[in-house]
Amino acid sequence: MTGRSRRGVKFPHKQANNHSTDGRRDSFSEVSEEEPPSKSRSPALDVAQQKPGTAAEQRQSEYEKKKANFITRTFWTFVMIGGFFAALFMGHVYILAIITAIQIVSFKEVIAIASVPSRARDLQSTKSLNWYWLATTMYFLYGESVIYYFKHIVLVDKVLLPLATHHRFISFILYIFGFVFFVGSLKPGHLKFQFAQFGWTHIALFLIVVQAHFIMNNVFEGMIWFFLPAALVITNDIFAYICGITFGRTQLIKLSPKKTVEGFVGAWVMTAIFGVLLTNILLRSKYFICPVNDLGATVFTGLECDPNPVFIAQTYTTPQLFFLPPNTTFSITMAPLQFHTFFWATFASLIAPFGGFFASGLKRTFKIKDFGDSIPGHGGITDRMDCQFIMGFFAYVYYHTFIAVRKTTLGAVMETAITELTVDEQMELVKGMLRYLVNQDIAQPKVCPLPCPARVACANMNQALECLLNA
Repeated sequence: MTGRSRRGVKFPHKQANNHSTDGRRDSFSEVSEEEPPSKSRSPALDVAQQKPGTAAEQRQSEYEKKKANFITRTFWTFVMIGGFFAALFMGHVYILAIITAIQIVSFKEVIAIASVPSRARDLQSTKSLNWYWLATTMYFLYGESVIYYFKHIVLVDKVLLPLATHHRFISFILYIFGFVFFVGSLKPGHLKFQFAQFGWTHIALFLIVVQAHFIMNNVFEGMIWFFLPAALVITNDIFAYICGITFGRTQLIKLSPKKTVEGFVGAWVMTAIFGVLLTNILLRSKYFICPVNDLGATVFTGLECDPNPVFIAQTYTTPQLFFLPPNTTFSITMAPLQFHTFFWATFASLIAPFGGFFASGLKRTFKIKDFGDSIPGHGGITDRMDCQFIMGFFAYVYYHTFIAVRKTTLGAVMETAITELTVDEQMELVKGMLRYLVNQDIAQPKVCPLPCPARVACANMNQALECLLNA
C-alpha cells in the first residue's frame, strides 16, 4: 500500500517536472481558467519584503516605474493619434495600409500566445503554415474587394481579367494546397498540438483578418463609415473611464474588475451625444461622405459625388397631440444619419465592449497581461483593437442593410457584359450604345468618337465601331 500513490494527492515536485524548461505550457489543457494573470515573483522582491527598512525605497522604486510607464504611455498615445489623423487626411490608401499592418500584427500576436516554442522547434512547418493561411485568406479577401469596387478597371485589363473571373477558384485551390500540406505534415506524438494550432489559426483568421476585411470595405464606401465607428469606440472607452472613476460603484463583470455599471451607462449617454455632434460635422465634407472614386484624393482635394440621402437634412414634425393647443406642433431639422448614429453609439457602448471582455478572458486563459509589446506602454496592437474589429463588422452590416442605396454601377454593367454575353452580343451592345449616343447628339456620326490615325471621318456606324475598336 505504501508503494502506491493515493488518488487526489498532488506532488508539487512531480508537477514541476512536468512543465517544459522554457516556462510555457505544453497544451491548451494546462492553462487554468480561474487564476488571473500574474507575473513570476523575483527573488529580489522577496528579499526586499523581508527587510522592513527598505519599504520606503521599494515604494519610491514603484513610483518611479509608474511614472516612467505613464510618460511612455502618454507619448505613444499622442504618436498614435497624430499618425492616425495624418493618414486620415492624406488619403484612403494610407488608411488601408494602416488597416493591413494592424491585421498582420494582430494575427501574429494572437497566434503567438498559443504557440509552444519547444514543439514549434520540432515542427518547423507549423509557423510556415500559419503565415500561408494568412496570405491565402488575405489574397481571397483583398481580391474580392478589388474586383467589387474596381470592376471597370480590372475587367478591361488583359492580364487581370482571367484572375478576376477565376478569383474564387484560385483562392480555393490555394487553400486546398495548404490543407493537403497540413495533413501530410502530421506527426505521431504531436497530433494534439498540430490540430490545436490548426483550429486556433482559423479562429484568428475569422476574428481578425475577416473582420478587418469588412473595415476595409467601409473605407471604400466612404471614409465616414470607417472613421465614425472607430471614433465612437474610442469615445466610449474614454467616457467609461471618466464616469467610472467619478461615480462608479457597482462592478459590471468579473473579467474586468475595474468596469462599473455606472461607467457603462454613463459612457453610453455621452457617446450618443458626441456621435450626433460629430456626425453633424462630418457630413459637411464630401471627402468623408463620398465613396472612393479617386485613390489619390486627400482631405484638401476632396471628392465629388451625389450624396446619399442619409446625408441630406430633413425636417421632422410631430403630429398634433391631443394635450396640446390646436395647431401646436414641434419640428426638428437634422440629417437621417444622425438618427442612425444613435444606434451605432448604442452598439459601440453596450455591445462592442464585450469584444474587450472576450480579449480579457482570453488573456486570463493563457495567463498573460498583454497580447504583446508592439506599442510601448500600451501592450500589443490587439489590446487596442479588440473592440474595433467587432464594431467595424457591425458598421459594414448595418450600412449595407439600412443605408446603402441600391443602384447599377458602371462596374456591374461591364461585369455582366463581359462575363455573361457572347462576343457577338458584346459587339451588338457597343453598336447600340454608339447609336444611342449619336441619336442623343452626344457623339458626332461623321467623326470617330475616339482618336484614330489621322482622325479619319466615319461614313457609317460600322466604320465608327471599327475605328473605335482599333483605337
